[in-house]
Amino acid sequence: MTLNIDSRIDSRIETRSIALRRRAFAAAISLALAACVSQVAAYEIDEDATVYDTPTTILGINHIGLSVSDLDAALAFYQGVTGYTLLRRETITSDAAATLYGRSDIRYETAVLEAPNMLFELTEFSHNQGKPTTKMPAQGPGMTHTCFQSPSADSAFDRFKAAGAEILSRGGEPVDLGGYGVTYAYAYDADGNMFELEQLDAGPLAVGAYNDRWKAQGYNSWMTQVALVTHDIVRLTDFYEEILAFAPYRDGDYVNNERMGDITNIDNLSLLASWFRMNERSKTIELWQYRNPITEEYIGKRGVTDFGYSFSIEVGDIQAEYARMSELGVEFVSAPVQLGDFWQAFAHDVDGNVFSLRQATDPNSPYSVPQLER
Repeated sequence: MTLNIDSRIDSRIETRSIALRRRAFAAAISLALAACVSQVAAYEIDEDATVYDTPTTILGINHIGLSVSDLDAALAFYQGVTGYTLLRRETITSDAAATLYGRSDIRYETAVLEAPNMLFELTEFSHNQGKPTTKMPAQGPGMTHTCFQSPSADSAFDRFKAAGAEILSRGGEPVDLGGYGVTYAYAYDADGNMFELEQLDAGPLAVGAYNDRWKAQGYNSWMTQVALVTHDIVRLTDFYEEILAFAPYRDGDYVNNERMGDITNIDNLSLLASWFRMNERSKTIELWQYRNPITEEYIGKRGVTDFGYSFSIEVGDIQAEYARMSELGVEFVSAPVQLGDFWQAFAHDVDGNVFSLRQATDPNSPYSVPQLER
């Protein structure tokens, strides 16, 4: 199942041509955030590192998954606000699914939305019916949120708020963090899943992910990140550096930043952070460790079907990556299984968070990372 990925080199080279401008903008953000900042040591930062530097077959983030209590309500909420295309909605119960999820009684209904740069998959598992949902605190632990970016002039924040999102950030409005043209807010859906909303003025919009093709297709928001909150950021950063095989490009140590406190609705906020750049167009894996309030250690492993977030790392050769990561100590639920458009395998990171590997059965699939990110 090894894919010929030579045809994807041209698109990667093209993305590098705009890297310097985007990194200059990222540097401006870093400077604005860095009140009371000191460096986190233990891993090495490479400001130029991206997923394109990995010697593995890793391609990037393919999807964000969300296990929900009511698929009808979740779909109405997220699709109603974003307008993302519904690719399919189907009920699945099969031997392949039972192997993939590691339980014989698996039955679920899923709705797959296409954002302009990744997939967003909402799933209701039958065995979760009647279970209580909980609200994810900003300090975690776990995958606390994903992020929707939008132009300030056509704000996804306004649409989510009008649709009934519960705004966590103080004042019920986005917060201007550093005067560099981006505002931020945290919000909750009806299940208590947190998500971030970032609004970009014309300057950052011009050097960010937004492009004429998305605009012509009617997209006015896009998804940008996997956010994981941990009790030990050095350990988790080391883990992802090892499996991704490239370095984080940024880190920070933030103490008593009042505007960050306004975003999270936390007084005397203190936290550490690190970031991995998953493409040149603002997809990231970001890691956080709160020191005030303290991020507690999560004991055990999260269930693959538990309410809340998961995400997938798309690869060009899932058998090779499954073998490589297994040798590194990653624990998988099963060997790779073909289900639908992808070969897939679920795993847990060192904190017990759920992620998966994916390989498109068709390397030219419109739902594979190289095509999704065009």
